Amino acid sequence: MRIMIELATSGDREYVTLKEVSENQGISEKYLESIIKILVKDGMVFGLRGKGGGYKLAKSPEECTVGSILKLTEGSLAPVACLEGDRNGCDRAGNCVTLPVWKELSDLIDNYLEGITLANVVSQTEEIPGNDYII
Repeated sequence: MRIMIELATSGDREYVTLKEVSENQGISEKYLESIIKILVKDGMVFGLRGKGGGYKLAKSPEECTVGSILKLTEGSLAPVACLEGDRNGCDRAGNCVTLPVWKELSDLIDNYLEGITLANVVSQTEEIPGNDYII
């Protein structure tokens, strides 16, 4: 999320290097490299090599949901493994009395996170006192 917030706050004016994100966010550049590959591959971020290169959002912050970013970078957001899809199917699913609880929680989480855009997050961070630095 923090790399996407950095890119969203830079707007369309320039590409942002991983070194800048690393310094601003206190995240190792090596770790950012692994995340940015995923974001570029899925088309959420554009990358440009060479002088003046770096990364920028491929979509507007209003089009990027927190849910889509987290699902892409973290994988499943399911609260229990048996809801992570076919690969973790549970033999007891047909008789599990707790499954409806976990399913409803999963749906609540998904609906909540899909209802928040990157633009929403950026606008909230701009309102935090002392968060008026320029990137």
